[in-house]
Amino acid sequence: MQYTIQPPQHINTTITLPASKSVCNRALVIQALAGGSSLPANLSDCDDTRVIAAALRDMPETIDIGAAGTAMRFLTAYLSVTHGCHTITGTERMRHRPIGVLVDALRRLGADISYLGDEGYPPLAICGRAIEGGSLSVPGNVSSQYISALLMIGPVLRRGLELRLEGDIVSRPYIDLTLWTMTEFGAKAEWSDVDTITVAPVPYQPADYAVENDWSAASYWYEMLALCDDNEPRVVLPGLMDGSRQGDTICRYIGSLMGVKTTFGTGDDGTPQVVLSHQHRRLPRLDYDFVSSPDLVQTFVVACAMRGIPFHFTGLASLRIKETDRIEALKCELRKLGVVLTDRNDSELIWNLERCEPTMEPIDTYQDHRMAMAFAPAALTLGSITINDPEVVSKSYPHYWDDLRRAGFQITERP
Repeated sequence: MQYTIQPPQHINTTITLPASKSVCNRALVIQALAGGSSLPANLSDCDDTRVIAAALRDMPETIDIGAAGTAMRFLTAYLSVTHGCHTITGTERMRHRPIGVLVDALRRLGADISYLGDEGYPPLAICGRAIEGGSLSVPGNVSSQYISALLMIGPVLRRGLELRLEGDIVSRPYIDLTLWTMTEFGAKAEWSDVDTITVAPVPYQPADYAVENDWSAASYWYEMLALCDDNEPRVVLPGLMDGSRQGDTICRYIGSLMGVKTTFGTGDDGTPQVVLSHQHRRLPRLDYDFVSSPDLVQTFVVACAMRGIPFHFTGLASLRIKETDRIEALKCELRKLGVVLTDRNDSELIWNLERCEPTMEPIDTYQDHRMAMAFAPAALTLGSITINDPEVVSKSYPHYWDDLRRAGFQITERP
């Protein structure tokens, strides 16, 4: 399928974002470890969350998580401490995404995990059992999902878990989000040193839990406000809170550098909300380290390129092992729009306003939801843009295209 997107002349809309995928996925696994029978309220209907919910509900012998990387990491740890033997697998891309760091760590704790294909990659055969726990060291610069997966099983280990993170620690806000969610279910988990987290062997307690809306999804609306030339645009986003533990709340700061104002308030029904508007000032250049918020990179790379703002973005190493190699995907697709990016050290993207002749070919999404959602707002600058395989947004924001239509975008579908 292919969508051609054309922008509205004026943006003034209220958009209810999906629930936070990050919080949903953590809360589902923790509630299961607590023995709870109820699902969290305001559960996301995105692919990643549906996969985890279905696996925890049905516990089939073979669990196919599709393209859901979070599900692969979290369920690998969960199955290691849960009675029964299971196979966990996924898409062809998932079978080439590394998981050796997590498997090695779980094995050192006593888990029974075997590779069914290439060493270090899914699919996995896991036989769950009681695990002793204790002290463990892992690199701090790996995906925070490995670290979160280990932390979440800490309370059910006989001796708890003392987890030391060696070297640089990336995506720390996601680790803090995990610890915060764990404590909401009664866990005793905290940073005991600058590089060490201690989880006591105190069992989780089932809880009634409501998930807040998603700041990652909000980032695309910040991008739209940054790109629109409307004099007085306004986007209301209910269900977003000041002081949220989600790491991607940083999009409000980055957005401010690109001329987007954030105002916190409450709606008529008392629900917290954010109102986005213009503040008519933006930086002439943007340098930023995304090591703690890698999911925002595509959004702001495209936004800067469309606004003609040169940039130097660092902390991008994890982008190489996401749904696709996001660094290469951005370089390739922006060339279609006449923008030439340079990468460096496998972890940096630089644009010094270098351009090439645009082809305006349709944007490929590489089975990556964030490619589709980051490039669609470029229609505000280009007048229109065509996206291939737009249905990939179901991974995290299933009603993204409906929300764009609600905001006045025209979307033409072609098979």
